[in-house]
Amino acid sequence: MENGSFYKKIIKSLLWGIPLLFLACQTDTPLPQEPSTFKVGAWITINAKTSQEKYTETFARLKEAGFNEVLVNTGTNPEILAEVTPVAKAHGLDVHAWMFTMNRPGDPVALEHPEWYTVSREGNSCYDTRPYVNYYQWLCPSRSDAVEHILSLVDGLAGVPDVSSVHLDYIRFVDIFLPIGLLPKYDLVQNEELPEFDFCYCQVCRDSYKAVHHRDPMELEHPELDVEWRQFRLNAIRNVVNQAYQRAHQKGKILTAAVFPYPTMAANMVRQRWDKWDVDRVYPMLYHNFYNESIDWIGFATGQGLTDLQAKTTELSSGVYVPSLSPEEIPDVIRMVKDQGAAGITFFDANSLKAEHLEQIKKTLSEL
Repeated sequence: MENGSFYKKIIKSLLWGIPLLFLACQTDTPLPQEPSTFKVGAWITINAKTSQEKYTETFARLKEAGFNEVLVNTGTNPEILAEVTPVAKAHGLDVHAWMFTMNRPGDPVALEHPEWYTVSREGNSCYDTRPYVNYYQWLCPSRSDAVEHILSLVDGLAGVPDVSSVHLDYIRFVDIFLPIGLLPKYDLVQNEELPEFDFCYCQVCRDSYKAVHHRDPMELEHPELDVEWRQFRLNAIRNVVNQAYQRAHQKGKILTAAVFPYPTMAANMVRQRWDKWDVDRVYPMLYHNFYNESIDWIGFATGQGLTDLQAKTTELSSGVYVPSLSPEEIPDVIRMVKDQGAAGITFFDANSLKAEHLEQIKKTLSEL
């Protein structure tokens, strides 16, 4: 029975154009993941100024509280990551190499190529006109040179021994809509898609779209109503993710990503439809206070994301925002996420976790 099933898979693979036998021989291709324990993680930034003593102490605190993974931002620096990873592993923590992807503020390579940056419907480039905040410098997913640069960074991080995954953040376009709770901070009203936040209208995007759909998106009276133009940008981000997935897997690592809440919401806000991606695990950032929601919304958004992922093997770990959570709310949040079927919970960020938070996390995990 098993042999017959195997031959059927080979036949299917030939019909679908998937080189199954070739892939089976690749030692650097990850094997299918076995069901795993509930993952508890934290995002953490470590740079050249961070002492080993400091991050070693942080890792020890996390492990003591029951954490089993850290998502480490080193500014896409493989050398720093290579120093940090063995220390984290010694504390029993899996390491995910957290990188800024489409948003590359101050990237010295990208800055030499002004043409790589996204252009708003107003005609302004992120190279020198930054939407919302000064660190918003977004690269265009339609420009092959820019994408290859991003993929080279994926290669560098994936090549660090003992790293579990490359973790993509900012894998999207500029926010066409901010979370409603953040609008007062920027003194904004966003009841429609405003041209200064609508990307990308660079010449490559315009020409690529026009070649297929025979219309220039810059000339659309209501671009927000053009379904194909919307899908063009969703596909552009998906293509970057899928290439990064191949690069990571070629080096024996999985691909993970920090994403906006459930897929339809993410598509509306940042042109990000993550349930259509080739990705091993997603970490939706369910920061309920950003949306003026109660903590119950974390459970809803977790469940909705899992429902949208039903046709895929992608795992989901719910991301929560520590400054908006009292220690007393931690048990309910962990339980609701786990009860929805999430693979884990991840806290932003490690430095925001007070002793009282860690105590509640440890106690709750012991009772699950």
